[in-house]
Amino acid sequence: MAEQVFPTKGNLLALKKSLTLARLGFELLDRKRNVLIRELMTMVDEAKVLRSTISDNYKQAYAALQRANITLGLVSRVAESIKEENSVNVTYRSVMGCELPTVRIGEADLIPPYGFENTDENLDIAYIAFNNVKTLTAKLAQVDNSVFRLANAIKKTQTRANALKNVVIPRYEENLKYISDSLEEKEREEFSRQKVIKAQKEKKKYRKVNTVE
Repeated sequence: MAEQVFPTKGNLLALKKSLTLARLGFELLDRKRNVLIRELMTMVDEAKVLRSTISDNYKQAYAALQRANITLGLVSRVAESIKEENSVNVTYRSVMGCELPTVRIGEADLIPPYGFENTDENLDIAYIAFNNVKTLTAKLAQVDNSVFRLANAIKKTQTRANALKNVVIPRYEENLKYISDSLEEKEREEFSRQKVIKAQKEKKKYRKVNTVE
């Protein structure tokens, strides 16, 4: 035995209750793990699509910016007129106890902050494309962080489920069998003892009757 367990009916009832709770805990952890895995796989697929979309937008944006640099000269002065993004907001939602971020960013202002006199459509295309990249990057940050958190949660859940399945539940089952067997053995001994006592009493009674006669 891994631990000292006294074979009493009280311990037997307590172990049965603990075993039931351990099995229930394993079932709940197994369900939680499956839900987290499904959520993870969905986000992994979403991350692949986002990376591909961001890559395409970057190519379009840099190509348009390069054309604008060629037609307009360096556009650094125009870039200085672009306001710094400060509208990012992060909240959290819970999925089976795992806190996943939701990243929101203010709606992009599609009206360029520069004049049209000394610019052309290439700069407009670059501006819109980089705005799209900004929104997609915030979304990708949300998904990537969620994937990381889900992976950690799945690992912890798997560890706990394995501990219940391979350590806790077998130990409870072993202790339960030990106590049950011990109590049954005691009951058999007590039954045998009672039979012997009864037989002895009947024998004494028989002798007493014969003596009187």
